[in-house]
Amino acid sequence: IPLSVEHPAAGYRKIFESVEELTEPIPAKITGVVPSWLGGSLLRMGPGLFEVGDEPFHHMFDGLALVHKFDLKNGQVTYYRKFIRSDSYVRAMTENRVVITEFGTAAYPDPCKNIFSRFFTYFRGAEVTDNCLVNIYPIGEDFYAVTETNYITKVDPDSLETLKKVDLCKYLSVNGLTAHPHTDTDGTIYNIGNCFGKNMSLAYNIVKIPPAHKGEFDHFGMTDNYFVFVEQPVKINLLKFLTLWNIRGATYMDCFESNDSMGTLFHLTTKDPAGYLSSHKFRTSAFNLFHHINAYEDEGYVIVDLCTWKGHDFVYNYLYLANLKGEWEEVKRAALRAPQPEVRRYVLPLDIHREDQGKNLVSLSYTTATAVLHSDGTIWLEPEVLFSGPRQAFEFPQINYSQYRGKKYSFAYGLGLTHFIPDRIVKLNVQTKETWVWQEEECYPSEPLFVPTPGATEEDDGVLLSVVVKPGAERPSFLLILDAMKLTELARADVNTIIPVTLHGTYKP
Repeated sequence: IPLSVEHPAAGYRKIFESVEELTEPIPAKITGVVPSWLGGSLLRMGPGLFEVGDEPFHHMFDGLALVHKFDLKNGQVTYYRKFIRSDSYVRAMTENRVVITEFGTAAYPDPCKNIFSRFFTYFRGAEVTDNCLVNIYPIGEDFYAVTETNYITKVDPDSLETLKKVDLCKYLSVNGLTAHPHTDTDGTIYNIGNCFGKNMSLAYNIVKIPPAHKGEFDHFGMTDNYFVFVEQPVKINLLKFLTLWNIRGATYMDCFESNDSMGTLFHLTTKDPAGYLSSHKFRTSAFNLFHHINAYEDEGYVIVDLCTWKGHDFVYNYLYLANLKGEWEEVKRAALRAPQPEVRRYVLPLDIHREDQGKNLVSLSYTTATAVLHSDGTIWLEPEVLFSGPRQAFEFPQINYSQYRGKKYSFAYGLGLTHFIPDRIVKLNVQTKETWVWQEEECYPSEPLFVPTPGATEEDDGVLLSVVVKPGAERPSFLLILDAMKLTELARADVNTIIPVTLHGTYKP
């Protein structure tokens, strides 16, 4: 991987600019050969509107949700997109201002209302956003766009029409769920959320949605028998959260606090029957975490592979749009101060005995990760580093999920970020640490999704799908289809429109 990739032309700004939705799908121009077996829809979610009227959104996770679709059929490709008709979107369009507070952008009371009605708005508290811009995934036969609040939105995967806003609080005792569920082999979906426990404490809940049909699709890890939940040193201060709502101009970002002394905790729970392993207290030094790569069991250990950012400083502080849209030299300077990315493997021993105090409990031949029992009963973990480069992140990881979720595996695919700017696709062999890179000048790809070749026997026999933006080109965006084995280009489908940044998505065969 080249040590420094330069982007002096700052073309990356284009992926953070507003676009209009399309009235009908547009055809793509194909170069290369789309594999004949590849037929279906690539669905992607991300922000599409970065300001309303003259009010800008400030954070990467604030822009109004846009759902994108590439349809692949008989070697032909079309592209379509529509805004999610969330309350956040509809009311913003109606009033031409930001009406509902987003992650890092505050909504101010309606200037046309008199002082009394504004006063009452404060006491009702702010409304929670339903701007589902992070991910889209199937639950049974249906598709839902999601963010991390209690609202999810049902979307028609063909027409991209918004069908229904669903409040999870009506069905579950949770404040919100992650945008990264797991699916078991039988189609059962698992997710993790939080709720208020006794005495204003916070409890974590694992939520199980039984399968309607056999389905396929992280903030937490799942093996055959265990869930792994990583508790980071970044928390939402509940008291601040509840009081700040009533003060003009507070956002979710204002309520995060970093704890510089707690480090990071790993929690293990059993799946069936559900139970918390309170006897296993795993600790390690502080890091931020957004995405798990995979977790599996081997010889009495749980192996957990993660995309980490070192330290307790909150990475989201560096994802303000002003940061991401700066001049290249400014972008680099900000990234120097930010937590540094690293792919890490942690190994959690299941079998722990008092007499093993002070010794390394990990005896697996293929890893240098360690676990040491301390006298206070905690087990201190040190990771094995699988990938590290100065300000080079391997993020938005994907694996051959249907075959290797929760199993010992070799390959992870990720979006390479240089100083937070997405500029390459990386394949990582987690066993040998070998990497492969796809990169092209002034090209900004998105999370690569792995689609296995029908009947494949090799783990990496398949293709990677990524939406790439090339701002200066005649057709400035394309769907890239890579051979997942060699990371070489099979085909691209160019479209005559800019596609803003997308976060996550799903492939619907």
